[in-house]
Amino acid sequence: MNAAAPIVVVDGLGKRFPNRATTKELLRRPLKRNYGVHQVLDGVRFEVRADECFGLLGPNGAGKTTLFKVLSTLILPDAGRATVDGHDVVARPRAVRRALTPVIADERSLNWRLSGRQNLALYGALYGLTRDRVRDETERLLSTVGLKQAREKMVGTYSSGMKQRLLIARALLSRPKVLLLDEPTRSLDPIKSRDFRQFLREEIIARQGCAVLLATHNSEEAFELCDRLAVLNEGRLVAQGTAAELARQVGSDRLRVVVPDSDTESASRVMAAAGGQRIVVTPTDEAGWTALTSAFSGDMADAATLSDQLFKSGVRVAELTRAALPLADLIDRVVRQEPS
Repeated sequence: MNAAAPIVVVDGLGKRFPNRATTKELLRRPLKRNYGVHQVLDGVRFEVRADECFGLLGPNGAGKTTLFKVLSTLILPDAGRATVDGHDVVARPRAVRRALTPVIADERSLNWRLSGRQNLALYGALYGLTRDRVRDETERLLSTVGLKQAREKMVGTYSSGMKQRLLIARALLSRPKVLLLDEPTRSLDPIKSRDFRQFLREEIIARQGCAVLLATHNSEEAFELCDRLAVLNEGRLVAQGTAAELARQVGSDRLRVVVPDSDTESASRVMAAAGGQRIVVTPTDEAGWTALTSAFSGDMADAATLSDQLFKSGVRVAELTRAALPLADLIDRVVRQEPS
């Protein structure tokens, strides 16, 4: 398959589940069998290229986990179609499982009493790999994920970051073309999260040529790692594009200005007159200086206009930069813009 061609195609995917009866409903109507259905996925459409990291965003209950389960062939869709590397998830589930591997961020799925090498050997055998291939792949993957020196240590002694890397190595044993990652850095500290993102970008995507489909609530993962993003809400895909495209779609350019404390009031008036909305004033790490952040509906021209007006008003500006919209705010605004 061409490197730029879509390796995952989701076309009008739909899935619904029967509603669960509450205890009160069961007591009031014990013989009732049908409590209706809940539409978890509703006509979801997107494509993922073989050379990118595609991020899935959305509030809890948006349908991300169900979508992953359909792509992993764990559940069947009720409508639409999905293919992985050209294989239909319903008609050819075995071929799909050879091309796609979900990485479950659950350290309990590792055997803590075995070493890292033994864990990979165990799963290699379960995958049906030959002994020679298991040995070769184990050494290669442990080196790839930076665990070569710790390969004989018990997994119970590994840090959270090391266990996460071992889970990735285990997923790569079958040499998949697509990885599904569900909040892979939620148990990692900021430094390990940064290292893990770099590892995914440079090793898994660039060198291994593996596409990554990532569900996340982490701003840095979404904005730094993902080439494109899609926002799910109540089972519907309500927006997709790059982070910059989504930000422009909701009119969410934000400008941050740092001024002396004595100029704060003047700067706030100028920003408001220039069209700034929701001005937030916060102290900086430097004594005597204040940061003002405001949302603007335009683009870089806003920054140039604001800079000119601040200068003409005599406001002393130490810094004027564009500030990224927090991920939660971006999702919230995209969802609120969706037609009801």
